[in-house]
Amino acid sequence: METIKYILMFLIGIGGGIVISGAVFAFIAIIGIVPRLAQKTKTENKIMLYENAIILGGIFGTFNINFYYYLPIGKITVLFYSLIIGIFYGCLAVSLAEVLDVIPILARRHKLNKGLKYFIVCIALGKTLGSLLYYFVDGFYY
Repeated sequence: METIKYILMFLIGIGGGIVISGAVFAFIAIIGIVPRLAQKTKTENKIMLYENAIILGGIFGTFNINFYYYLPIGKITVLFYSLIIGIFYGCLAVSLAEVLDVIPILARRHKLNKGLKYFIVCIALGKTLGSLLYYFVDGFYY
């Protein structure tokens, strides 16, 4: 009886995860973040790569949350990995903000006529710093 309970809990958890991740990926696809990111970076021929990276990132992230494992890769590799994640999340966040017209509205309200590119770079750097803190500061994510 106990085994059936654990199997049922496992199936409910997996089913819930599939539904939530499917909804997140559908949201990203529907509002057009990936094509806008590719358009802004002039890499329209890499859209499939971006989509695969988002899907694999979701799968890898789910695996990281649910299973404990240790990879002896060293601090330099972790630093490089964190930098790449920060850059990707920064680009994705800026693309989302642009698709939803957050940055143009903010620029108009606060009369940001100059320096908008520095504002966007600061957002990306902030996301990178957050990623580095997440990986290097023990207990930061709890």
